[in-house]
Amino acid sequence: MKKNKIQALRGMKDQLPIDITCYQKIERILKQVINSYGFSKIRLPIVEKTSLFKRAIGSVTDVTEKEMYTFQDRNGESITLRPEGTAGCVRAGIEHGILYHQEQRLWYIGPMFRYERPQKGRYRQFYQVGAEVFGLKGPNIDAELILMTARCWKLLGISHYLRLELNSIGSLETRKKYHNILISFLRNHITLLDKDCKDRIYSNPLRILDSKNPHIQELLKDLPPLKDYLDIESSHHFLGLCDQLDIAGIPYHINQRLVRGLDYYNRTVFEWTTNSLGAQGTICSGGRYDDLVEELGGTSTPAVGFAIGLERLALLVRNFNSIPIPNQIIDVYLITKGEKQNNLGLILSEQLRDNIPDLKLIRNSCEGSLKKHFTHAMKLGARFVIIINKDTEGAEELILKDFLNNTQKNIEKTNACSILTTLLRMHLTTHDISI
Repeated sequence: MKKNKIQALRGMKDQLPIDITCYQKIERILKQVINSYGFSKIRLPIVEKTSLFKRAIGSVTDVTEKEMYTFQDRNGESITLRPEGTAGCVRAGIEHGILYHQEQRLWYIGPMFRYERPQKGRYRQFYQVGAEVFGLKGPNIDAELILMTARCWKLLGISHYLRLELNSIGSLETRKKYHNILISFLRNHITLLDKDCKDRIYSNPLRILDSKNPHIQELLKDLPPLKDYLDIESSHHFLGLCDQLDIAGIPYHINQRLVRGLDYYNRTVFEWTTNSLGAQGTICSGGRYDDLVEELGGTSTPAVGFAIGLERLALLVRNFNSIPIPNQIIDVYLITKGEKQNNLGLILSEQLRDNIPDLKLIRNSCEGSLKKHFTHAMKLGARFVIIINKDTEGAEELILKDFLNNTQKNIEKTNACSILTTLLRMHLTTHDISI
């Protein structure tokens, strides 16, 4: 009797080798840019105490109320799979004393978890690249982070498909004052609100500002904008940021409805969005969170950061073929025919790996026709095939075949490793040699 197959959990997506090639190309570019701005990598636990996220994100946000994977461990402690990276990064910085009265630039990459309705570009296990800066309070660092992300889009070839949305939500005191105005306005129009807005009217009214319901957005046109209630320091900070972006030539759209869904943000908030992926249009989001370090038990420390969703970024890159994603899995396919030749192939392949550590080589004993192996080698994207065979007189014969230029060369057995090393090194350096 055939057993039922076990499938992945809903919203948990496998990344197959063909996907990984694309992700690795994107991650390599992101890492290169982030490192060029002086960031250091940090690795954070996937599981944290639930209280960390409730204190950082807010106890009445959608994330903490509906989306967190929370459970008790064997000691009865409530723990949570991380829904985002900032809280854990701040916790690590406080715990290890690396934020106290010093500038710190940290970045991380890894899986996050949220129990949401799965759809294209949105999964329950998803991957983010995040960057956080601690110890700098002026608008210059906000601008620098935005410039850094803009440089990533340029190198990925997707700048034309992204738009920068920008806003300031002011200080905590500003928002408290605005809350009263917002709640009063919403209560006067309570019959026109949808269920989500009614649920948030007292718990998290700011989130209503970025409602996706067009009727709600039409209603909000009569609401006094948040910018009219900003404190002087927040206004100056935002003007300074806009000046920096203007000088750098980064176009932006001031979106007075942009507030972000997590409680820890203040002043600058921003998102990079696209119209090319349907409903899931936010690729990158970030902003300042100057009160979070102190809220989690550290010394008051200004901070700002962003996170990039890798699944949506990969979708955008693939949609427009904006960077070449190679299908090459290996560089060399080595074929041997006969037991003695197989032993020679074993030694030669290990010598080539010693000489060229980055070489991707597969060795295979020839069972079946050479044509069959050539087909397999091409499917793997191999540039070269090395054949170790017997010649007509029974001696070992080495042949190097170049698929790209459709040429082949006989190699002397005594100098085979040296000759092949020279040719293959040229290939890995220039990707444009012939034999």
